[in-house]
Amino acid sequence: MSKHAGISRFTYNWGLATWNALYNEGYKPNHLMLKKFFNNEVKPVIPWLKEKGICQKITEFAFENLGKAFQRFFDKKASYPRFKKKGRHNSFTINSGGKPMAVGGTSLKLPTIGRVSTYEGLPHTTTKSFTLSQKAGDWYISFSYEIESEITEKQHDYVGVDLGIKTLATLSTGVVFVNPKALKQAQSKLNRLQRQLQHKVKGSNRRNRQKLRIAKAHQRVTNIRLDATHKATSFICKNHAVVAIEDLNSSGMMHNHKLAAAVGDANFYEFSRQIEYKATRYGSKVVLVDRWYPSTQLCSNCGFKQPMKLSDRVYSCQECGYTTDRDLNAARNLKKYARMASPCLDVEG
Repeated sequence: MSKHAGISRFTYNWGLATWNALYNEGYKPNHLMLKKFFNNEVKPVIPWLKEKGICQKITEFAFENLGKAFQRFFDKKASYPRFKKKGRHNSFTINSGGKPMAVGGTSLKLPTIGRVSTYEGLPHTTTKSFTLSQKAGDWYISFSYEIESEITEKQHDYVGVDLGIKTLATLSTGVVFVNPKALKQAQSKLNRLQRQLQHKVKGSNRRNRQKLRIAKAHQRVTNIRLDATHKATSFICKNHAVVAIEDLNSSGMMHNHKLAAAVGDANFYEFSRQIEYKATRYGSKVVLVDRWYPSTQLCSNCGFKQPMKLSDRVYSCQECGYTTDRDLNAARNLKKYARMASPCLDVEG
């Protein structure tokens, strides 16, 4: 698997370097042109690219990933593609020439690589490709397959979801999902591991083992954060017909050095992404509220607008005297927005 990841990384970096060189010469390259040249001119003269036991499809997927990276850059959804580094985000994709491959149980047969065992049981289905990635010393496999929609019975027609830092999410129904703040909880341990790393000799086995300990600690933080996000988003989409959530500029908020760590720990982007695809799965509808909508400043009781500081945790209306939690007030305003945007489901009165 490490060899496959290395070949995928080499192919991607070669394609990126060649793309940059051609562009500087005044040409307009694309990943299909680079793939054709690589297969005809480069691959035949590099013997280790065609070693026995190496799936030859990984180079094709490497060029596809390069093309997607540039397309995201052209669409202004990501920064300019960067070179891949060994040991960071090692991954590769393989298939069986477009033929469907059987999946199921705790044993899996991969093209060329052979049969491997999985820690968890996989669903019995078929797929066309596998993506294998290495995280904190462990290998993970991912694939896509078709499933039927699981339409669930909805407890509420409308719900507003206010994302926050102190709490993961506050619903207009009063339900609050606690933010585990996994990074903050693990910060002291991470600092200690980083200090220990400074005393290790570069290139030594002890330094490599210490780097693996740090990677596993970061992976645990990610797992805790994802677990809380999955539980919250599944509950929301299963029990609410229309979900209103703000279209937050997560990448812009990460540029604020005072809030970057807290925003990253709150997982705003991943929360919104999961809401969108789970709503389709469970038969819900998502209403994206404009990021400039003053949900925090409006009174959910009378509609009066007043300024609010970030430190103000209680909303006290200067017009009608209504007092409530800041996040709950914002969630109720988002619910009103969703009701106006999708009035066809309004049966609550």
